Amino acid sequence: MNLQTRINSFFLLGSHLLDLKNDELAEAKTRAYEQNSWFLPSFIEESISQIARQFLNKEALTQWTSLYPQIGNDGTGIKVGIVMAGNIPLVGFHDLLSTLIAGHTAVVKLSSKDTVLMEYVIKRLISIDPEFEQTIIVQDQLKNCDAYIATGSNNTSRYFEQYFGKFPHIIRSNKTSIAILDGQESSTDLELLTEDIMLYFGRGCRNVTQIWVPEGYNFIPLLNALKKYNYLLEEHKYKHNYDYQLALLMMNRQFYMDSGGILLSENASPFAAISQVHYQFYKEELPALNGEEIQCMVGKGGLSFGSLQQPNLSQYADGVDTLAFLSNLK
Repeated sequence: MNLQTRINSFFLLGSHLLDLKNDELAEAKTRAYEQNSWFLPSFIEESISQIARQFLNKEALTQWTSLYPQIGNDGTGIKVGIVMAGNIPLVGFHDLLSTLIAGHTAVVKLSSKDTVLMEYVIKRLISIDPEFEQTIIVQDQLKNCDAYIATGSNNTSRYFEQYFGKFPHIIRSNKTSIAILDGQESSTDLELLTEDIMLYFGRGCRNVTQIWVPEGYNFIPLLNALKKYNYLLEEHKYKHNYDYQLALLMMNRQFYMDSGGILLSENASPFAAISQVHYQFYKEELPALNGEEIQCMVGKGGLSFGSLQQPNLSQYADGVDTLAFLSNLK
């Protein structure tokens, strides 16, 4: 497959994913939720729509690849091992897309939490162009690859460094996102911010888990906006986390605020448990950000509210240009 054929194939995949009358896709969505109850049907729909519209748009794919003239038409024969995460639906898709667009062979270790959707996408790609059957290999153990992309926790990233460190690699560890508010946000801003916080139960690296607010900030409008997601308490896994975090705050006699389903507590850590959002106060100077911990920032001086779960092709995880890495492999 030459580059244009690969682009066309992914465009056709995007059109397929947006087909609301596709019974096979509907069945895959149902089975994905049965496999992993963190993958609510609405969250699966959100993820698939974002991928199809932002990643698999033909114009976007063409513009994206034009920035990398080193990408050749022919397949390279280079094997890239991909260790996929499973915290949100199809979170590993961008790595698969980048590897195949670069002309390499993707040797994929699927997350046990997200096999149904990824297997469906791979199967559909092969049906669009059977040549993908030679360039997508699913394995339980990644061996004999020329390069690796691995995503996991801080603990597993050390394991990845040990095993993949001698090869060209991208290894990602825990990251999260923050919001900086100035108290002038509109109700629409706050409603969009709740999407950044609560989509996918807040389990993605692009989810906001800490907010910085000026001293004297009025939290009531934000708490009211967050009530939109109080329905998540109907999901037993989320409710278990909420009940546990609430009990900890009460036992520690720590001040907290509660929307009725999301807990806010003052905490210097940008990482917050599921069902909780941390906040910190600032006076005049904005906080210094730790690049090793922060994926994105929204609000004052940052990205627009509501944009975090709508990344484009060039908004790479950890800020590392995946396609540049892949297209420069020899």
